[in-house]
Amino acid sequence: MSSFLDRAHTVAPPGFNRFLVPPAALAVHLSIGQVYAFSTFNLPLTKLIGITKSAPEDWNLAELGWIFSIAILVLGVSAAVFGRWVEAVGPRKAMFTAALCFGGGFLVGALGIYLHQLWLLYLGYGALGGCGLGIGYISPVSTLIKWFPDRPGMATGMAIMGFGGGAMIAAPMSVFLMNYFKTDTSNGVVGAFVVMGVIYFVFMMIGVYAARVPAEGWKPEGWVAPAQPKKLVTTGHVHVDVAWTTPQFWLLWVVLCMNVTAGIGVLGQASPMIQEMFGSRVTPAAAAGFVGLLSIFNMGGRFFWASISDYLGRRNTYMVFFLLGIALYALVPTTGQIGSISLFIAAFAIILSMYGGGFATVPAYLRDVFGTMHVGAIHGRLLTAWSAAGVLGPVLVNYIRQYQIDGGVPKAQAYSVTMYIMCGLLLVGFLANLAMKAVSERHHFRETASAHS
Repeated sequence: MSSFLDRAHTVAPPGFNRFLVPPAALAVHLSIGQVYAFSTFNLPLTKLIGITKSAPEDWNLAELGWIFSIAILVLGVSAAVFGRWVEAVGPRKAMFTAALCFGGGFLVGALGIYLHQLWLLYLGYGALGGCGLGIGYISPVSTLIKWFPDRPGMATGMAIMGFGGGAMIAAPMSVFLMNYFKTDTSNGVVGAFVVMGVIYFVFMMIGVYAARVPAEGWKPEGWVAPAQPKKLVTTGHVHVDVAWTTPQFWLLWVVLCMNVTAGIGVLGQASPMIQEMFGSRVTPAAAAGFVGLLSIFNMGGRFFWASISDYLGRRNTYMVFFLLGIALYALVPTTGQIGSISLFIAAFAIILSMYGGGFATVPAYLRDVFGTMHVGAIHGRLLTAWSAAGVLGPVLVNYIRQYQIDGGVPKAQAYSVTMYIMCGLLLVGFLANLAMKAVSERHHFRETASAHS
């Protein structure tokens, strides 16, 4: 097994079709994208003892909310810590490790639910599963960038689209499995966790088997690197330990953090937001449909915007995200005042497409600025911006809303201040992106090409 997983055994033979690699990446990202649907377990987990309603000994939503937060926090930290290891061992061993961690996280979590020990859920799905998320997220992306030097945006968009769409599979599957395992003494969460852990491990192993890396010096047939590269696109390589000492890395950290903070807070509060802003005109079922629509735009935006960035350039694409995002967030309070549900939905559909597009475009942005040698490791360290945003975004939306309501502001108007704060965050991101310039050549890796592997 160890030899099968070694990087040397994943080097593609001559004539290998590079379009066989994106499905491998998609198998991993569709699996770990389940994390966006974890909220389907929240209410059932508050009724493990009471079954039909919460008992005094049951967990509450505030305690359970930490499971998702821990998973996202560990995603960023593990991607940063294990990024260099992922580059060194290759995608197959990295994806296999991610499958063990993510599938195993469900099984440890199931044990925690069975024994009613919340710390085991934090440890299992949160910490162990979060490691699977981080390692599984960066390993296919790094590989695809090397396979598609001619279309790096499109390539990363193909993989990261799966992460955005994973919830569309996971949410109905979670409900189906809980209903299947439901009895008079159990609401079926334990059985659902066990089965999903096994299913996701098997599905991710498809990606493990199919993963390949190009041979040293490989280029697409007929493709010639442009003699005069675009502005901000380097022909050199920057070592990961050097990259994160450059101002460019931290400017991109701010760019990603601001874009994600603005989107993720809304994503977690979308259903109550539309109901509170438009009252009885929006039913809970319609609000659920709105959340589903946002998921589609989140997923589609990852492929659309990342592909567009191959033509616009990465810096210009983010300029669009920030300027258009500021205009749309500023428009949201007005949609509530004039009672236009359709305009509200359209604004957030575009906002969420750019939220997903930001995730899919940033690996190609890193490749442009720092080269391909350690792009996976650099991407891993940059994802700590996602960890920060995963805490900052929901806190801003939820706490400012509550502060407004406690101050006597009607619920329908309680999001207005938050939307303007989001505009401010996007302005910070815009200025960081505006300040981006090429990395100085003194930071480029100097050793022979053989040392780059």
